[in-house]
Amino acid sequence: ADLGVLNSASQHDWSHIEPVIFGTLFERSLDEAKRSMIGAHYTSPEDILLLIEPVVMDPLKRRWEIVKQSVLAALAEEQQDEAKKAGAQEAAAQKVVILSAAKNPRISPLPLTVPPRPEPRPVARRASKSLLQLNRPALTLLQNWAVELTQVRILDPACGSGNFLYIALKRLLDLWHEARVFGIEHGLTLALDPIPHPGQLFGIEIDFYAHEIASIVVWIGFLQWKHDHGVKETHSPLLKKLTNIQHDDAILRYDADNQPYEPGWPVTDFIIGNPPFLGGKLLRRELGDKYVDDLFDLYKGRVKAESDLVVYWFEKAHEHIALGSTKRVGLLATQGIRGGANRDVLVRILRTGPIFWAWSDREWTLDGAAVHVSMIAFRRYSELRHESSILIQIPWGDEDEPYLLDGQPVESINADLTSGPATTTAFRLKENRGICFMGTSKVGPFDIDAETARKMLSAPLNPNGRPNSDVVRPWVNALDITRRPRNMFIIDFGTDMTESEAAPYEMPFEYVKHHVKPARVENNRASYATNWWIHGEARGDLRHAIAVLKKYILTPRHSRHRLFAWEAKDTIPDSATFAFAREDDYFFGVLHSSIHEVWARAQGTQVREVESGFRYTPNSTFDTFPFPWPPGTEPSEAEDPRVKAIADAARSLVSLRDAWLNPPDTAAEDLKKRTLTNLYNQRPAWLDNAHRALDESVFAAYGWSSTLTTQQILSNLLALNHQRAAASS
Repeated sequence: ADLGVLNSASQHDWSHIEPVIFGTLFERSLDEAKRSMIGAHYTSPEDILLLIEPVVMDPLKRRWEIVKQSVLAALAEEQQDEAKKAGAQEAAAQKVVILSAAKNPRISPLPLTVPPRPEPRPVARRASKSLLQLNRPALTLLQNWAVELTQVRILDPACGSGNFLYIALKRLLDLWHEARVFGIEHGLTLALDPIPHPGQLFGIEIDFYAHEIASIVVWIGFLQWKHDHGVKETHSPLLKKLTNIQHDDAILRYDADNQPYEPGWPVTDFIIGNPPFLGGKLLRRELGDKYVDDLFDLYKGRVKAESDLVVYWFEKAHEHIALGSTKRVGLLATQGIRGGANRDVLVRILRTGPIFWAWSDREWTLDGAAVHVSMIAFRRYSELRHESSILIQIPWGDEDEPYLLDGQPVESINADLTSGPATTTAFRLKENRGICFMGTSKVGPFDIDAETARKMLSAPLNPNGRPNSDVVRPWVNALDITRRPRNMFIIDFGTDMTESEAAPYEMPFEYVKHHVKPARVENNRASYATNWWIHGEARGDLRHAIAVLKKYILTPRHSRHRLFAWEAKDTIPDSATFAFAREDDYFFGVLHSSIHEVWARAQGTQVREVESGFRYTPNSTFDTFPFPWPPGTEPSEAEDPRVKAIADAARSLVSLRDAWLNPPDTAAEDLKKRTLTNLYNQRPAWLDNAHRALDESVFAAYGWSSTLTTQQILSNLLALNHQRAAASS
C-alpha cells in the first residue's frame, strides 16, 4: 500500500516544490505529536533572508565588489599590455620598411610620421579568442573567488529541518552564479567546479525527525538550484547524508558516566538560526529538574537562572565570537530578550563586539500563532580574515559598517535594542534598596471571594482565642488596579507560622488543607511541599517594610499604562504587582511622573497582550532610577516648596481619579466601565492637565526644563545615575 502511495505521488512534478515547505511538512507528517501543526510552522524564505542577508551575505557582497574591481583592473592592464605589444610590432614593421627602402631606392618609403593610435577601448564584453588562451591574472582572481565561496562555513545550532541552512546555501550559489555571469560578460570562463555545496553547512538538532530531514532538504535545494541554472550534476549518489549536521543537544550533553558537560560547536564563519522559544519559568516543567539543575550549574555566572532557554544559544554564540571561532552571528529570540535577566547576555555580547543589526519587535509565526520576536546580529569589533590562499583580505565587518535598527540607520544599538542613551549601562543604586518589593507568590489557591471570607471573618473565636481576621486578609492583584477592585481576600499564615500554630484557625486551615495541600505536597520544590499551608514566596522583607506604614504604593507588573495606586497596609499584594514601602505623596508623584515612566519603558520589556503593554522590572527600572534626591534624604514639604508642589499635584491627581472612578449614584453596569485602564485609554483633558502639572513640578525638582525630549530625559537620568553610583562606591 505504501509503495502504491509513493507511485501515485511520483506521477506529479515535484521539481519546483520549495524545500523549506517540503522539509517542514515531511517532518511533521512523520511525528504524530506534530501532525495537527502541519503547515503551521512554515517560515517564508523572505523572513529567513531578512536575517541571512545582513549576517552572511552583506560581508560577502562587499568582498565580491573588491574582487570585481581587482578583476577589472587586471583586464585593463591586459588591454594596456596588448596595446603596447601591438605598438611595438607596428614600430618594428615600420623600421623594416624604412631599411628596405634605403637599400632599394625604387621602394617608396612610408611616411616617418605615424598617426597616433586611438585610446584603448574599455574592456570588451567578450575578449578575443587569443586572450582566453592566456594564463590570465583576471581569470585567476575570479577563480580564487569561487574557491573562497566554497570555503565559507555556516552553522545553525538549532537547525530544525534545515530551512535556514538551505536558504544560506542558495544565496551562496546565487553569488557564485553572479560571478560566473560577470566572467562571461568579460571574456572569462569560470570553471563549474568548485561550486558552493552542502558540505559547507553545519547544524545541530535534537529532534530526530527534523535532523533526518535536514540533510535531505539541503540536498534537494542544492540539486534544484543546479537544475534551474543549467549546471549539470555529475556526482553520484545524488543524495548524501550530511555528517556535519549533528543529532544532539546544542547546549548540554551527558558523557558515558552520565555527567553533564557543555558541548563544543564547530568552528565556522557564521552562526545563524532560530533557537527554541521557552520561557524561564517553564524550563522545569518542560525539561525536568535534573536537566535544568545541570544546565544552571554549567552556565553559572554566564546565564542567569531565570533566563529563557534561547539565551543559552546566545551565550554559546557569544563565546565563539569572543574566542574568534566565528565572525558573525544572527539569531532570533522572543522580544523578551531585551529586558530582565535575559538582557544580561546582550550586555555581555556588547563587551566583545557591537550589535550591528536588529529588529527589536517583529511578528513571527510559531506553531501557527503570531508571536513577537527580536532578531539580533552581532560580531567582533575588528574582523579581517587572513588566509594564505586568498589574495585579498575579507572585510567581514568593517568598523565603518552601518548599524541598522528596525530597518533604520543608527549610530549604535544598545543591549535593550534601542539606539540613543545606553540606559542598560545604568547601575543599581544603593539608595533605592529596601523600597520596592514583589508581592507574594501563592503557589496554590489561597485566594477566596468576599462571601467565603465573610463566613470566616464572622465565625466565633478559634480554640486559640484568636479571630480569623489574623489570617484572612484583603488581597489584590494587577486586575484590581487596572480594572475594578474585586474585594478579594486571601488566607495568609504569614512567613513562619508552624502547622500546629496554624491549625487552630479552624475554617481557614481546613480550607487550605482541602484546596491547597493536595497539589502542594506533590510539588517538586521541597519547601513548597513541606510547608504547604504557607504561601510559596511569602516575602518577609515586604511585610517588614510596610508593617510600620499606614499605606503603601502599588503598581502592576504588566500594564499598558504605568499606573500607581494606594493600598492599605493590611492588604496582601500578589506577585503580579510591585509594592513600594513609602506612604508620602511626594514619592507617589515622582513615580507617577512621565520622567519615571520614560525610564521604566526604556529599562523594562515589552509584552504583547492587549492589557499588558510593558513589564515593570524593579532590578532594572526602579533600582536604577535616580530620584530628584536620594530616597530618605529629600526635604519635607515644609522645608522645600519643590517637594510640596509634587505632593500637591499627586494628591490632586488621585482625588480627581477617585472621583471619576466612583461617582455617586452611578449604576453598577456603568461602574464596571470606570477603570484606570479605560480612563488612561481615553485620557480626557482634565487627566492630561493633572499629569502636566505633576510633570512640571517633578522637572522643577530635578532642575530641568519641562520641554526636554525623551532622549534628553534618558540622557540626563543616565548621567545622574552614574554620578550617584560613583558617589556611593
